[in-house]
Amino acid sequence: MLNWGVFPILAVGEESSASSQEVPDLPDAALLYVSDYVSFIGEDAQGHVAFALDNNRGRDGDSWQAEHFVVLHDEHQGWVSLEGTGVYENSTHELQTIPPSSFFQIEGMPQTGLSIKSIPNNLTLSIEPIPIRLAREHEGGRYWLGSAAAVLQWQDRTLKGRVIYEYFMMPEFNRLSRTYWGLWKHFQGLYLVVQGLGDLYVHSQESDMMAPLVGTVSGFLAVRGKTESLQVLQVTLLDHNQAWGLYRWPSAWGLNWVNKAGAGRAQLEIHDLKTMGNWVIGGFGMGIVHGIVHYNGQDYPAYGLAELIM
Repeated sequence: MLNWGVFPILAVGEESSASSQEVPDLPDAALLYVSDYVSFIGEDAQGHVAFALDNNRGRDGDSWQAEHFVVLHDEHQGWVSLEGTGVYENSTHELQTIPPSSFFQIEGMPQTGLSIKSIPNNLTLSIEPIPIRLAREHEGGRYWLGSAAAVLQWQDRTLKGRVIYEYFMMPEFNRLSRTYWGLWKHFQGLYLVVQGLGDLYVHSQESDMMAPLVGTVSGFLAVRGKTESLQVLQVTLLDHNQAWGLYRWPSAWGLNWVNKAGAGRAQLEIHDLKTMGNWVIGGFGMGIVHGIVHYNGQDYPAYGLAELIM
């Protein structure tokens, strides 16, 4: 087994955030969906902790919706049950920022730094200003990703690490109030911290509905705080496991790309998969990923989260 060591925080030399830019207004649409997804990987003397919080809200005419999804994984305890997953009332009709709930209170903005506090779960996540590392727009929709240093206070532990943040906004769409067949198809999202190097995000998906905004294969590499685009990115499924249904879970990947340091590659595998939902012909799962990233002639251990929607 790899010795993961301690992840560097990489705050020095971090690219400047978009804090000097105004936050764009949302479209004036009667049907609208907004999502902020936060994926944290950190470590202390007791080992690694992975934490993810998806915050979704929407409008459909005169109705307003909000939803949390939360997971936490401890390297030694495994998946830890947290409170807060599910729909809640968007009584303030808030879409630009995340509506408060009885489980999570989120303050700040990504461009200036975020604070996520949950008294029921005894945790607080403090995130430094998040620079934009990858951005796309399509027909009024916006999608962007960034990464930054963060600290998680959980129970009596203080875990220093990194956050990968994902923003998604689409007008004339709202999955919280309407049903869309084929919304996600073979989505495989990898949110990784690479020891001694930085952050790596990659996704591969086959949904025609989502492709114009998020792309089919996309990602970024942040090397010591500096963004490097991944050219000719290829995601190859190396192995899979049968699910409880008519589908299979991806379990190992090979990545290949080209950036300014030359050709890069990674080999990654899931070590602990948790099924979050199963509808026989597909499913939703979260997994812990271990692997090796080859960059500029050296190999670096990687650790992170995988989100799978089959």
